[in-house]
Formats: sequence, structure tokens, C-alpha cells
Amino acid sequence: MDDEARQAMASMKMPRRPINFVSAKSGEILKLGHITCRVMEDGSRTDNRIGSAEFTLPPNTAGPPAHWHEMHDETFLVTQGMVRFHAPDGAYHDAHVGDYVTVPIRAPHTFSNPTKEEAKFFNTFTPAFYIDYFKILAEISKSDEKMSKEKNLEVMSRFATLPAKEMLGEGMGK
Repeated sequence: MDDEARQAMASMKMPRRPINFVSAKSGEILKLGHITCRVMEDGSRTDNRIGSAEFTLPPNTAGPPAHWHEMHDETFLVTQGMVRFHAPDGAYHDAHVGDYVTVPIRAPHTFSNPTKEEAKFFNTFTPAFYIDYFKILAEISKSDEKMSKEKNLEVMSRFATLPAKEMLGEGMGK
């Protein structure tokens, strides 16, 4: 770094933008049929760069219909139990506490909890707009006991998310 750049940096005032704290018992709770989503960052404090949520999967739970995203990346950090991440051609990864999964744009996927124990994961979305998918799905699913494949696919289509039709025949997301 040259002297001119150092001087410019030295004269900058430190910003006073607040940080966001979400306690373990707070966050917006959404019911997606039998799955619980706790929104921790909806993008409103990150200029829509990142959104995050915690998901709770009851025992023996199928996740959403297999799909891929055209406009956002996701990450998953398993924090309780085991979550199975499904990929094309019957491939899958059983992720345990501390395991981390990255799903880039155009990577077909879904997840499930095939065990007899509750599972949880922390999920991020970049950009954050995909949090609205969960909010809309929760709103139209208020009376649903289980997450609806049809409602899921319809709401996904509003967020540049496409069904992975070949994987749907593999028994995921039903």
C-alpha cells in the first residue's frame, strides 16, 4: 500500500452501523407444515446480501421437493441429529452435527431426516430474498399438517427455483 492510500484510510471515520444479535430464543418462527423455520436474518440488515434461518426437522421427515436455484447459493450447518442431503442419481450425504454443506446455484438437491430423532440445521441464503419463499409458504400452509409438495413447488417457482424432475421420481420431497 502506498503512502497516499495509507493517509486516505487513516482519515476515514469508523462507521457506527449496528450489529444484529438474535438470541437462542428469538427470531421469527414460521411453520412449514411439520417443519419449523426460525428466521434469524431476513436480509433487511445486510442490504439483502445474506439471509439465515434455523430449521427443525421432526423424526422421519421428508424435506421439500428436489429442486435447484437459479439465483442464490445456500449453505447448511447441521447442529442437531443427522440430516440427509440428496443429490441426483440417488447420491446422498448423511451430515451429522458440525458437518457443513454448500449448495451453489444450479445444484439439484433436497434434504430429509430419515432418523427417529429430531434434527436441526442452520441455513444461509445469498442473496437473502429466498427468506420470502419461507414466509409465503408458511402463510399459505397455516392449516397444513404436513408440508405440501404442490404448494412448495408453486411458491418455489416465484423465486427462480426449479423442480429437479428426475430426482422427484427417486422418492424425495413427497
